[in-house]
Amino acid sequence: MDENIELDDAAPWLVIAITLMGFFLRALQLNIKSMWLDETFSVWMANQSVADMLQWVVKIDQHPPLYYLLLHYWVSAFGDTPYYARLLSALFGAGTIPILYLIGKRLGGVMIGLAAAVFLAVSTLNIYVSQETRMYALLTFNAAVAIYALVRLLTDPRSAQPFGSQFREYPRVWRAAGKVDPGEGDDSRLPYQPRNQSGWRAWLSRHRGLHLEAIQTDLAWVAFIVFSVATLFSHNTAVLFPLATNVTVLGLILFQRLKKPAGQPSLYAPSLRNWIIAQIATLLLWSPWLPRFIKQAGVVDQRFWIPAPTWDTVLWSLRSFLNASAPLSEGVSWVVWGLYGGVLLLGAVYFRKKLSQFFLLAGLFAIPILGELLVSLRRPIFSERTLIWVTIPLFIFLAAGISKLKNRFLIFIAIGVFGSINLFSAGDYFRWFQKEDWSTPAGYVAKFAEKGDLVLFNSNFTVIPFNYYFRQYEDLYSIEIERQGVPKNLIEDAILEPEMTEEDIPALISLVSGEERVWLVYSHDSYTDPNGLVPQTLDSQMKVTRTREFYGGVVYLYERP
Repeated sequence: MDENIELDDAAPWLVIAITLMGFFLRALQLNIKSMWLDETFSVWMANQSVADMLQWVVKIDQHPPLYYLLLHYWVSAFGDTPYYARLLSALFGAGTIPILYLIGKRLGGVMIGLAAAVFLAVSTLNIYVSQETRMYALLTFNAAVAIYALVRLLTDPRSAQPFGSQFREYPRVWRAAGKVDPGEGDDSRLPYQPRNQSGWRAWLSRHRGLHLEAIQTDLAWVAFIVFSVATLFSHNTAVLFPLATNVTVLGLILFQRLKKPAGQPSLYAPSLRNWIIAQIATLLLWSPWLPRFIKQAGVVDQRFWIPAPTWDTVLWSLRSFLNASAPLSEGVSWVVWGLYGGVLLLGAVYFRKKLSQFFLLAGLFAIPILGELLVSLRRPIFSERTLIWVTIPLFIFLAAGISKLKNRFLIFIAIGVFGSINLFSAGDYFRWFQKEDWSTPAGYVAKFAEKGDLVLFNSNFTVIPFNYYFRQYEDLYSIEIERQGVPKNLIEDAILEPEMTEEDIPALISLVSGEERVWLVYSHDSYTDPNGLVPQTLDSQMKVTRTREFYGGVVYLYERP
């Protein structure tokens, strides 16, 4: 008992320490690795006006606009250097850590919350997405807050009361300056009022005892709606989030109606009326984006770059979620997987008497994965980054398994062991993981460029990272060159990654016919030029005089013989 009281008292400070550690790992070396293709695209979008940004999102992108809007105002305030552009994601990634603690604490107590927070703080995959100028850390944060609001509702018997009743009652309680018992409506317990106070001091004294617990259930409903919508506006694959919550919650409602639990249940089913209201509100708030979502989904259905998932792909993603994916010797690998398997088994033991919680976590984890796999039968979309938010229920499950060790010393040893495994994996990420190096082609072209040179890109997409790094040389040395995507141009044609075909060859020949020097920045050719038509055509017209490979592609300089 005393140990639990001590841990409860120390928990806020421990959460702060874990969050600061998580932020340190997410902010570490933010400006070291090169900004790769997708990151510079985010910056390019953020540097547009809001009106232009919303148009470009629909024309050439496959994502909703929330992250770009936030990044727009962020870079306006702090600039778009790699460090500051990525810092926004790092803040969202670190901000998810205390939210996960609150989820774990609400479901199983302080120890589960702390262990889950440690798993998230040192998670290599979560560190990775928190160091990218992309929307995946924001997606995880919004999903985490929505899940926390959902867990509060499912652990609160008042969630069966009509939604809005607490809000309607609150003004009366405020005027009475009393503290209402949320369950009974008792307004007899007034806050302490010193006799020698008058005026505004007396007014403050009368109201300081009015706590938010009088309306916390309605606030949880509002938070669940708002952050469910925010999750949907973070990534289009997040449509699987309301699917997962509806399957689990409606299943809980049905189960508890058919079989009333004996004793106090681990989760309380909300009223069906309240749940339907929440879903309608979520749909209405998201509905302005629905026509654009349908249009973007249609474009993805026609052609998309993600390869079809295989069993190896799925297993690798699961390993990445568990952060046991660092290169290890066979013997060490078996030990690591054995440890994870043992903790997952203990997690199953923990939830054997809390089946409602088990099915909630299992549904939030498995339904999005199965959903992406099913969609991938038609058009592959399966990606561990878009599923990053499923690590929230996974880490709760792992933390519950660790808590089954009972002995406080063993629990902290286990947390230390798994934290060390993840830190070794994170260390490998910091030391060895490479992103596309667009500073090299930009610097190489700037060094040897001459006035009037034409620079071609086999992918319109790659014009953006090239320009991101080339602009510093362009401004400093007043370099005057033309840039052109082939077979289509980004601005005029509004096509991000058109595929080069034989029908486009005459247009390319015409484009370079009057040029003495032509650069080709060749990258992502497996998707945009699978048959190598661009360099073949240029080889037939001109001679290669310079070549420079970089991580992500190669630069050629063609000149007339």
